[in-house]
Amino acid sequence: MKKKIIHGRNKEFFLFLLPSLTGVLIFVLIPFLDSIRRSFCSMGSGKFVGIKNYKVITDNDAFTLAVKNTTAFTLCCIPLLITISFFVAYAMNKLRHIRVIKSMLLFPLAVPTAVLVLVWKMLFNDAGYINNILVNSGHESVRFLHSDPVFWVLVASYVWKNAGYTILLWLTGLAGISSSVEEAARVDGANEWQLLTRIILPDLKPTLYTITIVSFLNSFKVFREAYLVAGAYPDDHIYLLQHVFNNWFVNMDLDKMAAAAAMVFIVIFIAIVLLQRAWDKEKR
Repeated sequence: MKKKIIHGRNKEFFLFLLPSLTGVLIFVLIPFLDSIRRSFCSMGSGKFVGIKNYKVITDNDAFTLAVKNTTAFTLCCIPLLITISFFVAYAMNKLRHIRVIKSMLLFPLAVPTAVLVLVWKMLFNDAGYINNILVNSGHESVRFLHSDPVFWVLVASYVWKNAGYTILLWLTGLAGISSSVEEAARVDGANEWQLLTRIILPDLKPTLYTITIVSFLNSFKVFREAYLVAGAYPDDHIYLLQHVFNNWFVNMDLDKMAAAAAMVFIVIFIAIVLLQRAWDKEKR
């Protein structure tokens, strides 16, 4: 009797999930599978060309530059975001009126991208606020948006916009740590560093895994900022994969887009699987 009831409930759950699953199938899975098919076909004739499209994009200088910049951006931003947000959350966790502060942490997510870009230009443009300070203090003007510093401006923008949400995730993880365990460690003579490295951080591994995945995916969403600041062809230091996709879409190079999308999907999928395996080993 019990098994029949559970089986009936599973059917009811499936009926509620059916509309969303249908939407995902029609608008996500089927188009994605079609793009995989197109990656092996010619754009004009639709004939099967094998891995020709993949060879074309790997030999493309713009795609190579975009992969290099996107990889550097991701490897730079994620450790910075995780480290800065953790220590801020660790310090905030000891405050009394933390509930009021928590509501303010999501403010960067509510700021429209256009407003953020306007602030960028006011601060870092050739005649912007920071350049005026440098010139008035006797230093040379720096072309922040058209030279090496533009990469770090983009990094700072990413960290600022995602720090609040990440801090909230860290605070949630810290709130789940038993205070009795910390008190017992202090009674046993553990100092603040030992408490952090041997008690707190090991208990925060599930939170770290979630933050890493979310930060990794968000690192591919900085195209709007770079595009609104410098257009479809920005400085070489912030020419990202999204710029390549945008320019190929404008030129209707759908075969290249399909092949590049398949390659990016494989890389992201492998990265997530490796993180999952590393997490599973830690749990054992």
